[in-house]
Amino acid sequence: MQITVLGAGAWGTALAAQAATRHPTVLWARDDRQAREIAASRCNARYLPGVALPAALALTSDFSGAVAHAGLTGLVIVATPTAALREMLQRLPDGTATLWLSKGFEAGTGLLGHEIARQAAPGLRAGVLSGPSFALEVARGQPTALVAASQDAALRQAAVDALHGPTLRIYSSTDPVGVEVGGAVKNVLAIATGMADGLALGLNARAALITRGLAEMTRLGLALGAQAETFMGLSGLGDLVLTATGDLSRNRRVGLQLAEGKTLAHILEDLGHVSEGVYSARTVLDRAQALGVEMPITRAVVAVLQGEWTPQQAVQALMQRGARAES
Repeated sequence: MQITVLGAGAWGTALAAQAATRHPTVLWARDDRQAREIAASRCNARYLPGVALPAALALTSDFSGAVAHAGLTGLVIVATPTAALREMLQRLPDGTATLWLSKGFEAGTGLLGHEIARQAAPGLRAGVLSGPSFALEVARGQPTALVAASQDAALRQAAVDALHGPTLRIYSSTDPVGVEVGGAVKNVLAIATGMADGLALGLNARAALITRGLAEMTRLGLALGAQAETFMGLSGLGDLVLTATGDLSRNRRVGLQLAEGKTLAHILEDLGHVSEGVYSARTVLDRAQALGVEMPITRAVVAVLQGEWTPQQAVQALMQRGARAES
């Protein structure tokens, strides 16, 4: 299968490296200098230092050429942040089999990826690839399981054919709404868990946050038309546990440093990479409030990010909420 990956960040590079071991694969980088450096060194030193890329992986900064490589019979994987997803989808020809890795709600519109695609590029055969995955571990060939979600059965099968292999398992789903809600909300909840761990609140508190965070995620998903069982799967519980507890999680690191008293501006400068939870937290809350969905943990994270509360005040506000039934 002819595969094109658009976006040479950590995740795009890692997935392209895996795909290139079995299929003709092109990785597109927006910056020509970056593309030439990766091609020459066979390493993406900025995002995946120390990881050797397969000799078969082709690099380019020619967008049209990269898309033409996949054509209408191959697969295009968009590996950009949500902020760039609309632009990428609009540049693809109608009929292109397209998966995106973006996790989050679009700023300004509050739309998820499938909603962006329906609005901006309705002629695409579209879906999302998500699940508990750190790019570094995927690039190293460590065992990983993901879920490809689309209403298009042929596209789901194409994702399996393209990526399923000895170290990467691809499951399929007909619920792109639930998969995308899980991928977006877990980043916000990981910030909350990072703050709790940074305040040394203990393992009980961590377990409570993850569990009640999953309840928030599920409430929002159901209000948007998702299937409840999706949130017990890879893109829900699986991705939430990984992002909330894994030391490679950028969102968790944001929470840890907020608990240390560092400013958000300092944290983001030090991080050097996109932390989707920071940018999507307000949008998640706005979307929930518009639907009448209660998300107290998300509200607390937003208050801390906006400087309204300290992490300690956020914890106090959550603990002082009235008693209620669990479900």
